[in-house]
Amino acid sequence: MRTIRVYRSYNFVTRDPILDVVRQILDDSGESYKKVHELSGVSATTLHNWTWGQTKRPQHATIAAVVYALGGRIVVLDNHGVEIKPPKTPRAPRRRRRRKNGA
Repeated sequence: MRTIRVYRSYNFVTRDPILDVVRQILDDSGESYKKVHELSGVSATTLHNWTWGQTKRPQHATIAAVVYALGGRIVVLDNHGVEIKPPKTPRAPRRRRRRKNGA
């Protein structure tokens, strides 16, 4: 699994470094842009622009769609490299359905 560290004060000059990671994932998968489009819903034009440098700051949602479509996952790590998971929220109690008369 690849890990890319993102820092609050990091200023990239040309483009977001996540594009290099996603480009490598695309290359490793061996899938065509058309196939990745079918799997993820991200247009082949967007994928081409990521690879050839037209896009500088991709949206997280499109990155996530491609990564998940190719079998990867995105995790958030704290300063110590431990995965941060969202807290579990309690579920609301289920409401019982009333039966209609005669049913």
